[in-house]
Amino acid sequence: MMIISSGPRRLLIAVVSLVTALVPFYSAHAEMSAWAENEGGRMRLVALAPDAAGKIRAALQIEPKPGWITYWKEPGNSGIPPQITIAPESGVSLDAIAYPVPKHFFKGAIEDIAYDAPVTLPLSLTAAGKGPVTIDAAAFIGICKDICIPFQANLQLKLGPAIQSHPQEEAIFQAADARLPKPPSPDFDVTAHAMSPDRKTLSLDLVLPGGGQGEGKGAPDIIVTGPSGYAFTKQIGGKRDGATFKVDVAIGKLPKDYDVAGKRWSVLVIDGERAMETTLAFQ
Repeated sequence: MMIISSGPRRLLIAVVSLVTALVPFYSAHAEMSAWAENEGGRMRLVALAPDAAGKIRAALQIEPKPGWITYWKEPGNSGIPPQITIAPESGVSLDAIAYPVPKHFFKGAIEDIAYDAPVTLPLSLTAAGKGPVTIDAAAFIGICKDICIPFQANLQLKLGPAIQSHPQEEAIFQAADARLPKPPSPDFDVTAHAMSPDRKTLSLDLVLPGGGQGEGKGAPDIIVTGPSGYAFTKQIGGKRDGATFKVDVAIGKLPKDYDVAGKRWSVLVIDGERAMETTLAFQ
């Protein structure tokens, strides 16, 4: 199945939603912004003061209400992936967003890759100068139940010198890091991959965790992300033999004139309680 993250799926009450979800600046002279709220949930920004190199540890906390979901970086049929923009005049740049392991949700032909519980997205930021820092961030997410509501808020934090510990913020970051997929390891990795000449299937050879919950079970959950806006999850003919697993993943229609040579895709593999994410390089 090809999943494109842009087409219509549910009723998007765009005008009403954007009016109600455009939240004014929420500021705090501390390490947490105030919560921005809409009918489907709430979100806020958490950050610590820059270190000696100007690196800022931060996170976007999102709390959907019961029965609502919010989306992973490639959201499914037509969800809205998280978008975070830092105002250039703040002198702070966004280097990376990390994503905890998501869940798969199916409703008929609709497939969502999302979170149905509070989730924290770790952010890597860099401050250009020294001294106190003000972070002006615009966060835009999708939050869905029977309808999908675009949720946008401006979140502001003023960070002073790192002169004291912040155990509450540290606990938030540690909990978020624990939910991130791990890098490849000798017992959990993609050992080979190949795209078919017609670009219709991607063959994967994996080694899966031994002695864990996944051992002896069925197929792991596999999410292949290619060009921005595309994710592929449909497995064909998967065969598990002990710790090894061989499978083809169906690749749907790619962008016109797209050449996979030289590209780098990603794959997330979830097997039992463990998850691993790695890069697939194509020659």
